[in-house]
Amino acid sequence: MSPARKTPKAAVGGQPTDSGPEAPSAERASYRTVGPESEGQRLDNYLIRLAKGVPKSHVYRIVRQGEVRVNKGRAAADYRLEVGDQIRIPPLRIAERAPTPLAAVPAASMPPILFEDEHLIAVDKPAGLAAHGGSGIAYGLIERVRAARPNQPFLELVHRLDRETSGILLLAKSRRALLELHSELREGRVEKRYAVLVAGTWVNDRQHVRLPLRKYVNRHGERRVSVDDEGVASHTIFSLLKRYERFSLLEADLKTGRTHQIRVHLAHLGFPIVGDDKYGDFDLNKAVARGGYAPGLSRLGRMFLHSGAMDFQHPVTSQPMALVTPLPADCSDFLKTLDAQL
Repeated sequence: MSPARKTPKAAVGGQPTDSGPEAPSAERASYRTVGPESEGQRLDNYLIRLAKGVPKSHVYRIVRQGEVRVNKGRAAADYRLEVGDQIRIPPLRIAERAPTPLAAVPAASMPPILFEDEHLIAVDKPAGLAAHGGSGIAYGLIERVRAARPNQPFLELVHRLDRETSGILLLAKSRRALLELHSELREGRVEKRYAVLVAGTWVNDRQHVRLPLRKYVNRHGERRVSVDDEGVASHTIFSLLKRYERFSLLEADLKTGRTHQIRVHLAHLGFPIVGDDKYGDFDLNKAVARGGYAPGLSRLGRMFLHSGAMDFQHPVTSQPMALVTPLPADCSDFLKTLDAQL
């Protein structure tokens, strides 16, 4: 049963609005007023995002027991928030360490902005920068952007790029934009094209690859992906851009967005991505990184995978968006030395 509606009121008496920086207290109940950036979000997801480090099981328990109140009434976990809703959050004890303070994040090194309006930001992520912090990484791109925009009430990643992949990454400035872009991604209405250099001589000018992928954990506790008949359907279209003596430059058009999809599809076909430290040719990677693979060949100390083009519909204005970003200098320099050897 949905909670009774009250006339929306501004937060008073020290009660933070939804955009406030405070997390729920570990000693006393806190009160928040839902802002437009959280409109339509489920109550459970709102609480989980707000109380990072609190086990999800605990969040669901306090909602089920009625300790969380919306407009002074009980609310179900799947209740959709509306602007002006008043939420009472009981004391919550954070089990994990606090996130990196914004002041400690190097905002000055924020990646170049390709596009920005009041609804979204598109940035050119460099290789070597994780999309977000976690798993031993103190901060990632999203933390940097938040540090650079401390007064922006809502900033969330729309999708992910692997740490060693460069190129276009979208961030939403509102929940409306985030949900709409997620819908476009699920429905295949976003076109993402990558430039990728592989070892070997690619034959077909255009090739559809449909190989199911399954996630697993290897004996070292590291997450990996493999081609498996029991896996999830995955589809990539590869187009040949140029052949070199021992390499091939391809364009990868993602039709599904599975973890490590391009990398695993190519490695399974026998064309590992140059510089791929998980699925690639490790001896080749070492030789290329130190510049000893061939005389006159420049060094390349990263994976050659770049998200260079993205087409989608603007989540609010519905205008067609066509974003492009050129190859980073280290990749383009490597290709120039390959051209010189032809």
